[in-house]
Amino acid sequence: MDPVASAVRLAVQEAVHILSSSEDGGHIISTLQSLRRYLGETETQAPPEEQEEFSRTHFSTILRCLVGKLSPDWLDLLPDGQLEELWASFFLEGPADQAFLVLMESIEGAASPSFRLMKMARLLARFLSAGRMAAVMEGQCGQQAGPASRLLQETLLTRVVGLPDHLGNRLQRETLAAFFPQNYFPLLGEEVLRVLQAVVDSLRGGLDCSVSFLSQVLGKACVHGRQKEILGVLVPRLTVLTQGNCLWQRVCWRLVECVPDRAMEAVLKGLVEAAPGPEVLSRLLGNLVTKSKKAQFVMTQKLLFLQYSCSMPMLQSLLGYLAMDSQRRPLLVQALKELLETWGSSSAIRHTPLEQQRYVSKALLICLTHLGEAELQASRDELLASLMEGVKSRLDSSLPPVRRLGMIVAEVASARLHPEGPPLKFQVSEGPPRAAVTLAPVALPAHWGPGCGASVPPVAPVSGESPDQETVDSGGPQAGWEGSDSELDSDDELVPYDMSGDGEQRGSKTPAYVRDCLEALTASEDWERWEAALRALEGLVLKSPAATREVSLELAKVLLHLEEKTAVAGFERLRQRALVAVTVTDPARVAEYLAVQFYALNYSLRQRMDILDVLALAAQELSRPGRLGRAAQRGSPGPGSQPSGAAPSGAAVPAWKAVVEERVRCKTRRFCKGSTGRAAAAGPNEFNAVAGYFFFPLLQRFDRPVVTFDLLGDDQLVLGRLAHTLGALMYLAVNTAVAVPMGKALLEFVWALRLRAQVTHRLDVAEQDADEDCRLLAVKALLLLEKLRDRLLPLSSP
Repeated sequence: MDPVASAVRLAVQEAVHILSSSEDGGHIISTLQSLRRYLGETETQAPPEEQEEFSRTHFSTILRCLVGKLSPDWLDLLPDGQLEELWASFFLEGPADQAFLVLMESIEGAASPSFRLMKMARLLARFLSAGRMAAVMEGQCGQQAGPASRLLQETLLTRVVGLPDHLGNRLQRETLAAFFPQNYFPLLGEEVLRVLQAVVDSLRGGLDCSVSFLSQVLGKACVHGRQKEILGVLVPRLTVLTQGNCLWQRVCWRLVECVPDRAMEAVLKGLVEAAPGPEVLSRLLGNLVTKSKKAQFVMTQKLLFLQYSCSMPMLQSLLGYLAMDSQRRPLLVQALKELLETWGSSSAIRHTPLEQQRYVSKALLICLTHLGEAELQASRDELLASLMEGVKSRLDSSLPPVRRLGMIVAEVASARLHPEGPPLKFQVSEGPPRAAVTLAPVALPAHWGPGCGASVPPVAPVSGESPDQETVDSGGPQAGWEGSDSELDSDDELVPYDMSGDGEQRGSKTPAYVRDCLEALTASEDWERWEAALRALEGLVLKSPAATREVSLELAKVLLHLEEKTAVAGFERLRQRALVAVTVTDPARVAEYLAVQFYALNYSLRQRMDILDVLALAAQELSRPGRLGRAAQRGSPGPGSQPSGAAPSGAAVPAWKAVVEERVRCKTRRFCKGSTGRAAAAGPNEFNAVAGYFFFPLLQRFDRPVVTFDLLGDDQLVLGRLAHTLGALMYLAVNTAVAVPMGKALLEFVWALRLRAQVTHRLDVAEQDADEDCRLLAVKALLLLEKLRDRLLPLSSP
C-alpha cells in the first residue's frame, strides 16, 4: 500500500474517532487544527501529496462527521463560538465542490424545522456570499471528461441550478433571502463571470480549459425560466469585455456553442432579448447559426414563424445579426423568401391571428432594409412574383384589416424591390388612415436613395395609439368612414338562405385528451361539456392507451359512480362502453379494482351487476384475435378531423354507378365462387395474461355477507348473474394456462349452489330445466366433471 495514502488514512480514522466520541473541547480543537494542515491553512502544512490524497479521498468523510456532531451542546463545548468558527472553516476553505454537495445533502436530510437545518442553511448562505460557487464551477472547467467526471457534473448541475427550489422546499417560510430566485440567479451570473475571467486568464497562460459545464449551467437556468435574472448580469458585462477583445469573443462563442440542444432555444431567445443591438449579438454569438442546426432553426424559423412575441428591438437585433456577416447573409435572403411566402399564403391569412400577420410584416420590411442592391437584383423576379401573389390573396380577404395590411406592405415592398418602376398605390378608403396600422418603424438605409424614399408611404404608428386599440377599432368599418352610399347596403332583395337542414351547434368544445374528460366528468358544471366528455371518452381511451393507464383507476372510479345529471340519449350504454374501454386498456389493475368493489359496502345492486357486465365484456374483447387492429379503427378522430356524419363528397357512391354495378353483377356468370372474406389474423390471446385478475377476486368473498350485500341470502339475482359471469370468464379462458385452476375453483363454487331452489342457480341439472340451452350447458359441465374426476378426486381403494 502507498505509505502516503496509509498515513493519511490512519490520521483521518483517528480524528473521526475523537470527533465522534470525545466531549473535551480542547481535544476536539486540537484534532480539527491538525486536520487543517491537510488543507494548507496552517503554518505547518502537510506535504502536497498528502494534501491531494486527503482532498480526493477523505475530505467528504470529515465533513459528514462534522455535520453529524452538529448540536447546540457540542458547539457550546468552547466559549465565544470558537468551535463553530473552526467547524465552519472546513466548509468555507476546503475543496468547494465536495463542501457544496455535503451541505446540500445535509440540508435535504435534516429534519424540518430543526437547529441543524437552519445552521446548515446559514452556512450555505455564507458559502455563496464568500464566492465559493465560482470555485465549484471553476473546478469543473479544468477536469478531463470521464464517466466519474460526467456523473459529478450532472449532480452538481442539478444542485447548482435547482438550489432555490431545494432550499424553498426544505425551509418553507424560513427561507433566507439569499435563496430567493430573484437574488440567487443574479449572484450565479456574477459567479459565472468570475469563472469566465479565470478561464481567459488560464488561456492567456497557455493552459487548457473547458466551458462545457458553464454552458450547461447557463442552459439549465434559462430552461427554468431565469433568462432575465442571469443574462441581465452576464450580457452587459460581456458587452464591454468582448469589445475589441478577440479572446473574450472566442470564449463567448464557445460558451454558447456548448449549450445543449434542449436548452438552445431558451438561451438564444434570452440573448436576443438582452442584447442592446445586432453588433453586440454578433460579438456574443459569432457564426453560431452556420455551425449549429438547432441554433439555425431557432433563429431563422422558430422566432420568425412559430412565435410572434418578440418585441421590435428583438426583431431588429435578430435580423440585423443575420445581415452583419457574409456567411450569415444567405440565411437572411432565405428568411426573406420564406417570410414573403408566408405573408402571402392564403391558408396562413385565414388561420393565423392578425397580430402574427403584423409580426411577419414587420420582419419582412426589416429584411428588405438589410438587403443590398446585388442581392435584390439576383432575387428580384422571384420576390416580385411572390409579392404580387400575396397581394392578390390579401385583397381577396373579407377582413378589412387584412386587406389594408396587404396594401401598405405591398406599397413599401414594391418601392424597395422595383424603385425604377412606377410606384404602386392603393386607395385605402374603407378604414382608418394607413398611419394607424401598427407596422415596424422601419428606418430606410442610405443606399435606398432619395428617389426610393420619396415613394414610400409612411408606416410609423401614430403617437399615443396602441396596437390593441387598432385591433379593436379595425374589426369592421367605422360609422365615420361609411360613405354616402351606405344606404345601398340594404339586403331586402337578397334571397334568404335555406337553414332547414342546419344542425345545432354546441357551445362546448369536445375534449381532446383523456385528462380533460376526467376533469369534465368530475368538476365541470357545464352540462354540455359533461355530455361531450362522456361521448368522446371511449374513443380517446382507445386512441391514447398510455395516457389512459396513468389515470385508469381514477377513470374507473368516476365511471362506476357516474350518475345521469341531464337527459343524455344512451347514457347507460355510453358509460358501459367507456368503462369497458378503460378495463381493456389497463386490464390487470382495473379488473382487480372492479372485482374488489363488487363486494364493497355502499354499492347498489345495479352497480354490482354493472361491474359483472363490464368484466365479462372486457374479457370477451381481450380474448378476440386481432383486437389491436379493430381498436385502432374504432379510435375517435382527432379534434381537427371530420366527424363521422360528415363524410367527404368522394365517399358517397353515385346513383348511376350503383345501377351499372348491379347490371354487371346480374349479367355476370360465375362457375365457381371462392372465399369472400379473409381469414382472421392470428395473434396471442391477450386475456391469457390477465384472466386471473378477472376471475379469482370474484370468488374470494361470495360466502361472506356484509351489511348491505348477501349473495347467499336475499340477493339471489346478483348471485345468478355472478355465476353466469364466472362461466363466461371460464369459457373465454378455456385455452389459457390458468384454465385448470380456474376450473377447479369454479367447480367448488357451483358445487355449493347445486341444491339452491332458484332455477338460475341450477343450470347444471339437466333433468330439471326445460330450456334447451341450459340443458346443453349442463351436459357440457357434467362431461367436464367426468373427465376431471380422476384428476381432482383421490382414487378409491377397490
